[in-house]
Amino acid sequence: MKLLNTLISSALGALLLAGNAAGQSAGDEFAIVLPSAGIDLRDAPSEAELLAPTRVVMLGTGTPIPDAFRAGPSIAVIHKGESYLFDAGAGAVRNAVVARYKYDIPSLYPSLICCVFFSHLHSDHTMDFSELALTMWWERNAGLRAWGPEGIGRIVNGMREVHLVDVDIRTESLQPLRNPDGFEVAARTIEPGILLEKDDLVIEAFTVDHGAIRPAFGFKVTTDDLSLVISGDTAYSETLLEKARGVDLLFHEVISEEGVLRLPPGFQRIQNNSHTTSRELARLADIARPGLLVLYHGLFFGVEEGSVLDEIRATYDGEVALADDLDVFP
Repeated sequence: MKLLNTLISSALGALLLAGNAAGQSAGDEFAIVLPSAGIDLRDAPSEAELLAPTRVVMLGTGTPIPDAFRAGPSIAVIHKGESYLFDAGAGAVRNAVVARYKYDIPSLYPSLICCVFFSHLHSDHTMDFSELALTMWWERNAGLRAWGPEGIGRIVNGMREVHLVDVDIRTESLQPLRNPDGFEVAARTIEPGILLEKDDLVIEAFTVDHGAIRPAFGFKVTTDDLSLVISGDTAYSETLLEKARGVDLLFHEVISEEGVLRLPPGFQRIQNNSHTTSRELARLADIARPGLLVLYHGLFFGVEEGSVLDEIRATYDGEVALADDLDVFP
């Protein structure tokens, strides 16, 4: 799976940049056809989108460390023709475009993404916020809606100031603008509790323990056909454990137990205070018993990535997967 996703990501990235109509990695079984750059417009989701089951697409599974194969952390939940993003790390928007065509999910086209929720405001979780909000902003039906911890308003105000030059150029030219106010972002500060309810979709925030970063949040998403929890960045959290009991999918960050022991003692303390080791995550999952435990935002510290699965399986007998970019669940 890792090799396949690597081949796909490399091929698709080059093809999308070149604007080619089709691409192929080494072997016909990996052939993928994509359209050239185009503009997706719609007034409302199609009937097919409304009837589709809830899906989760990994737009980024990486960390602050630059990675050739992993974009910054970002998880998209697609439900009834809308895409709800949780964090927006560097490269997430590009992967959203790839996923939009690879999986035929129109709502993942950047200017059609309605909402983004930030677990915390570390830069590796927010780097593509500006790109998400401003890509094709004049074609948006409505400006992006964003939820985040205290400080989200400062980021939005800063983005607005940076891009007002572009806004002025486009609004003062002869370019037709479908929505002259599409660049405006509606920002809300998160408090623990229900953030959004829409039909049978419920998005809830709860606090987690990300060391000195307070508050930091995890999220629980419940629909008519799926329940899931997204950890964000956190050390072992009893609150998260309670929220995750019995969910279909638990998306959780992880650090390798073997890898962190290679660090100097001071760095070990920092990591253990801010993140969840494989041993601790196995303990949490053994109590929560999710249908599937999905690992992302993995910190391996030089250890082979797959070894973190062995570390967890040593004491956890449930289903567990190490996510790659563009993986789809369930």
